[in-house]
Amino acid sequence: MTRFALMLPALLLILVSCQETTPSGEKITGQSDFEAPPSAKIQPSTFEEHGSTRVDPYYWLKDKTNPEVITYLNSENAYADQVMAETKDLQETLFQELKGRIKEDDSSVPQLRNGYYYYSRTETGQQYPVYCRKKGSLDAPEEILIDGNALADGQTAFIFGGYEVSPDNNILAFAYNYTGSYVEFDIRFKNLSTGELLPDNISASSNFEWANDNKTLFYGMNNAALRPWRIFRHTLGAAAEDPLVYEELDDLFSVYVYKSKTGDYLFLNTYSFTSSETRYLNANQPEGAFQVFRPREKDVDYTVAHHKDKFIILYKDPQHKNRKVMEAPLSGFSDKKNWKDVLPYDPEVLIQSVDVFADYLVLSARSGGLEELRYLSLSSGKTEKVSFPEPVYTLNYNGSGDYTATGFRYTYASLNRPPTTFDYDMIAGSSEKLKEQEIPSGFNPDDYVVERLWATAPDGVKVPMAVFYRKGLQKDGNNPAYIYSYGSYGSSTDAWFRSDIISLVDRGFVYAIAQIRGGSELGEEWYEQGKLLNKKNTFTDFIACTEHLVQEKFTSPELITANGGSAGGLLMGVVANMRPDLYRVIVADVPFVDVINTMLDENLPLTTQEWEQWGDPRVKEYYDYMLSYSPYDNIEAKDYPNMLITGGLNDSQVLFHEPAKYAARLRANKTDNNVLLLRTNMESGHGGATGRFDRLRETAFEFGFILDRLGMKAARKKENIKG
Repeated sequence: MTRFALMLPALLLILVSCQETTPSGEKITGQSDFEAPPSAKIQPSTFEEHGSTRVDPYYWLKDKTNPEVITYLNSENAYADQVMAETKDLQETLFQELKGRIKEDDSSVPQLRNGYYYYSRTETGQQYPVYCRKKGSLDAPEEILIDGNALADGQTAFIFGGYEVSPDNNILAFAYNYTGSYVEFDIRFKNLSTGELLPDNISASSNFEWANDNKTLFYGMNNAALRPWRIFRHTLGAAAEDPLVYEELDDLFSVYVYKSKTGDYLFLNTYSFTSSETRYLNANQPEGAFQVFRPREKDVDYTVAHHKDKFIILYKDPQHKNRKVMEAPLSGFSDKKNWKDVLPYDPEVLIQSVDVFADYLVLSARSGGLEELRYLSLSSGKTEKVSFPEPVYTLNYNGSGDYTATGFRYTYASLNRPPTTFDYDMIAGSSEKLKEQEIPSGFNPDDYVVERLWATAPDGVKVPMAVFYRKGLQKDGNNPAYIYSYGSYGSSTDAWFRSDIISLVDRGFVYAIAQIRGGSELGEEWYEQGKLLNKKNTFTDFIACTEHLVQEKFTSPELITANGGSAGGLLMGVVANMRPDLYRVIVADVPFVDVINTMLDENLPLTTQEWEQWGDPRVKEYYDYMLSYSPYDNIEAKDYPNMLITGGLNDSQVLFHEPAKYAARLRANKTDNNVLLLRTNMESGHGGATGRFDRLRETAFEFGFILDRLGMKAARKKENIKG
């Protein structure tokens, strides 16, 4: 079954008001009249789907090459600035608070790789990190690899996409762009002995990896829909066109290249959301052909790592949804009969990743909704766990670049514990604290309380929540609350420390993280219960978590703010339609809200691959289900909360027209006098502003909007907190 779209002739242009509630601009309590966004020319478009015709009156907003669209977005931004003008002092106060919690001149903990200690540092007043290394010793002279501030000079947006150093430590390959996109980058090369930039230039790449000859780089390229589908081989200084190494023709699959920690193999992994396949190549023979490790199978996902004595495989199939660790011999590995389990499969433990060392395997896992680090001695077969002191926390496994190492690095944090970096010694079984994130303006963890709560979803399932508030807060229903979640792609919403959220918590807010289905907090089944034809569990779980906060008297509906971004913005759009009475404010950042139109347009970025997440709308069952919750399609003539909707003109994940169309349709239908703002970053993409201080300005704007809509413009602090 196919879908096609027809744009009707220009004579069918109609005028539709794209304002708040009055042609001259809405009247907002405590503020003056504002000039509302201008009326817009609307060009209807018909979409033939499953034998019926739909009209999308805001389709014209899709074209950013249309000057009228740019004018429209600028007018919306001007309107947002007008509405927020009286909060300028509050925004500045918030910005200074946020900035005060950042140590401006800071550096990461150096990590040893191939004889050099690598680290990054930031400088006072500068927006971007400087990437450095020292040879052999921390006392050695500093060598600057890349100064992000110099590379970004004169640009309105800048994303650094990472770097890889050649095996001989002499050539730096680094990626960057000036669009704010997290999908496509340019690759340049630098001779680290001379500091010279080489003439080689690769445009619009995805990822990259060196071969062992120090002159060959394998890199990925995207197609028009931004699907990474090709791998090329580049030889430094070569005049000939880079040869194509691999092409993935299945629209559901993407491809990337990576290198084993041993340095012996290059791997190509082709993957969808449910299946994968790996190819391998001797890294000393870059002109050879990649060979299939094991052919792809439906609903079988595997990734391969190399140990000098074997291959280590992280494996998932329908009988082992939470993944298991297997090993295969260095010859005969294509026959699965030669594979064997390294550890017994535990259905209660989700294995997220495996890191291979000469004498150990380190497993990043989840159990009972919490992250774990386990390590296995390959000589004794004994498994140990790293212990952590708090009931709600999160981890970031940093690993080690050294195959022969007997230790690894990790970062530990919780809602009231700033990120702390440790080195763990697997022989001694102990952690050494290296660095705790400094909060220059001051922060005392003992002034705050962290709780783990469980809400009950409509189907009886218990949904975990992490809650953070100041000690002494009274549970009388009079506290403002800020509830956040994501709930898609199996991405877990962990209880990570957020220095910015302190500005709300210190003003009496309860901060809650809803760990809803669609993430992987409780394992792969938790993820599967929140995707495809189970997607509505994501939304009803979030509502249940919000209701639980009310039932436990943490807050009341007239004091609740909900926030989510991207697929979490979809969540915001759905709960705004389902339970607008439950929230006073909703902030939807770069929201994926035009589900039907996006999933039907195979030319848009990410669409075809994501049919395995949301469903293929060419199949009526999935089409009907998605249509039943799509935020854009389910807007009604009713009251909605105060809403701030953000977008990015160069967004490659959620194209800018989704939030723009969503805001326009809300304006035309909502029956309340609440504030609705659309704010589009005209210079960047999915992540908003790219400089660290510019990002803080955006956060200050959002927090200012929340406080203003809750009547807290005076920047009051701790009103409902004793002590």
